[in-house]
Amino acid sequence: MRLFQRCPHAALDVLDSARMLSFDDQRWEHLTGGYKIPFDPRPCLRKLENHHDTAATWDELWEELHHQGEVGDASYAAVPELVRIRRTSGAADWNLYAMVAIIELARTESQNPEVPAWLREDYFHSIQELAQIGTKDILSIEDSDTKRAILGVIAIARGLRTHGKFLVEYSEGELLKMEP
Repeated sequence: MRLFQRCPHAALDVLDSARMLSFDDQRWEHLTGGYKIPFDPRPCLRKLENHHDTAATWDELWEELHHQGEVGDASYAAVPELVRIRRTSGAADWNLYAMVAIIELARTESQNPEVPAWLREDYFHSIQELAQIGTKDILSIEDSDTKRAILGVIAIARGLRTHGKFLVEYSEGELLKMEP
């Protein structure tokens, strides 16, 4: 089975991706976030998709999906949906790239759960898709924070996790202070 197929009619010529978990699926109601308590990200994802109260929505997602290095299965389930929203929205956003990178970096930390088997293929596929979208976004973005988040996702997707971590977690000024 070929995992990554091009979608011939996609506007961004990105990897073909289907919604892995219907918004009607009851599994959403039993997912946990970064606090290890139930969190259903669907209302937030719908707000982002509809461009409704996006600043407050991103704040809520940052608060619930990632807490002091901890993530949960709700965090993993949100990634394919965030990538789908990016694919259809037409606008690159620091929050989206940084959140996907931070969730993926946190995934391998000792206290975090594995990606559920039913989600694994779509989760990893989405990170690759976002990296591909990022290769186009990087050319038009002016904001250095967003550029670093995009480059972080690309680095992570290409197996350069340490580079991705430095790009996402440290500002240019912080990195310069690390020089001897």
